Amino acid sequence: MLWVKAFHIVFVTSWFAGLFYLPRIYVNLAQQPDHAVQSTLVAMGRRLYRFTTMLAVIAIALGLWLYVGYGIGMGPGNGWMHAKLFFVLLIIGYHHACGGMLRKFEQGRNTRSHRFYRWFNEIPVLLLVAVVLLVVLKPF
Repeated sequence: MLWVKAFHIVFVTSWFAGLFYLPRIYVNLAQQPDHAVQSTLVAMGRRLYRFTTMLAVIAIALGLWLYVGYGIGMGPGNGWMHAKLFFVLLIIGYHHACGGMLRKFEQGRNTRSHRFYRWFNEIPVLLLVAVVLLVVLKPF
């Protein structure tokens, strides 16, 4: 079980590295008027999103293995796990939102400013803090 937990943490951390960096690419795309540079940034975003998606799938699979296979967080007094799973769903939604934004950049249909993406980039930090606090403190 400790091996599964360790790899779950590694893949979640790696997933978040991608979620932290991808919107930074969007900030640069929203500011960049040069088409050649935009093409390079879109290609970088596409590769990063694809790689980050693979990391997310493995992180979620390992988390499900821990939840179902070992019963971690199941049973009475584990409301923290239900709250954590809610935040995991929000993280998955954020990941998909990043994919939708990337598709708009690929199609040349971005309508948002670099300021929007700067604020959007802060969301995974808040989600990560919430999940870590729930897992470590188990407040309910």
